[in-house]
Amino acid sequence: MSKFTFIDLFSGIGGFRIGLERHGGKCLGFSEIDSDAIKYYYENFGKEKNHNLGDITEINELPKHDLLTAGVPCQSWSIAGNNLGFEDDRGQLWNDTIFLLNKSKPKAFIFENVKGLQDPRNKLAFEYILMRIKKAGYHAKPFLINSHDYGVPQNRIRVYIVGFRNKKFLNKFQLPEKILNGKKLFHYLNDLPIPNFEKKKIESSVLFGNNVPFSRTKFQKNDELNDFFLFNDIRNGHSTIHSWDLIETTNREKEICYLLLKNRRKKTYGPFDGNPLSLAHFKKLDSKILKSELKKLCSKEILKEVGFAYKIINSNFSELDNNEKLILSHSKGQKLFFNDLKKSKELKKKKIKFRPLIERLIAKKYLSLIEVRYDFVNSKISSGINGINRIYLPNSDIFSTLVASDTNDYISTINISASNPMEFKNTFMNNVIAPNNYRKISKKEALIIQGFKSEFVLPEKRTKWMKLVGNSVSVPVIDNLCESIVKTGVFK
Repeated sequence: MSKFTFIDLFSGIGGFRIGLERHGGKCLGFSEIDSDAIKYYYENFGKEKNHNLGDITEINELPKHDLLTAGVPCQSWSIAGNNLGFEDDRGQLWNDTIFLLNKSKPKAFIFENVKGLQDPRNKLAFEYILMRIKKAGYHAKPFLINSHDYGVPQNRIRVYIVGFRNKKFLNKFQLPEKILNGKKLFHYLNDLPIPNFEKKKIESSVLFGNNVPFSRTKFQKNDELNDFFLFNDIRNGHSTIHSWDLIETTNREKEICYLLLKNRRKKTYGPFDGNPLSLAHFKKLDSKILKSELKKLCSKEILKEVGFAYKIINSNFSELDNNEKLILSHSKGQKLFFNDLKKSKELKKKKIKFRPLIERLIAKKYLSLIEVRYDFVNSKISSGINGINRIYLPNSDIFSTLVASDTNDYISTINISASNPMEFKNTFMNNVIAPNNYRKISKKEALIIQGFKSEFVLPEKRTKWMKLVGNSVSVPVIDNLCESIVKTGVFK
């Protein structure tokens, strides 16, 4: 086994460290500022053997080491965020990381970030990061890696940048082979029931000493019987549960909901992935639709009215505060449109919530509402419905990406089977939803899903341990990447 030293920047609870120590790595120090992460880093690795280097922005030198790792905070690059990149102060931490890389000159490095870093919208910023790495004297390649490909039941895609001072080692470096072990959630989480159709496979594998049969998951089944159900109103499919499935609604009300669902993404109604529709829009799609029908769906909290266009009725802005003036500066003539505010990068950068400001300007009689549109109350995929985003069945290949803010995803505690999609959905509604046969993952399960040992010590409070686990790297990915780096001979 090769012996090498490493520094663990943005260490979190030590996911990098576990993977590196399995291949002979010795940690010379870590950098972390989150108090809970520091506490449990010490709890699990021992305080007497470790040294927290502190805030990376205040570090000028690192101990001499062979490998530098960094899970640079990802919020600036996440597709779920505002995509502000280097305009967000958190994005500047890349500069601090590359500064230390350049100054300490280790033999190799591994940097990790969300897949949004490689998104086309961040192309220039990503190219800038790679250019800075090259100027620091390193030869590097970025890789998109899914944790599921390395033995954990989690669909977690991240960017890993692997680099070497000597180009010959980058030429020798190869991504580790994927670990296609055929395991499902019920293999990892012991109290889940084994589906009947899987029992024969497992019995056969035990009898003949073979691995469980497996084909690469696409997270979508050919027979259209998915292994999870998605709760939202803005997408459709055989395993999608809508709010009108959960609330008593008439066939006519369902028709109106599907009409909005089918048309809200069309560019005719706006530039976004989902756009509210006016009564006039609805009438063009179905001339019989009445305003009272839309109002009824609003009373059931399936639809909501949203202000779309406003008229400026007072042009004396001297008494307004700066944020109110900024909102009105987005007007076109005497009209202010919701879409223009939603597209404004300036409002995003300043983190200004414009809806409350509009209400304030209406109350002050600077604006009057001139156009109302209708949208779903549940208009975000990540929010789900009633706090549920997905419910996975025990035979699922994966669980969704664990995040610091906890997950709205659940696991069914029973198996279901059906011969067609309609029967499948009805069985799910009657046997899983109605009797509440589903639950959240436990702390032990979250650790397993991230590739940690289940006895790894974490706080008792769910919000705290979920933040620590969700911010971590998946240990098996680091384990396998480190093995591939060691194989290049860079530490010999």
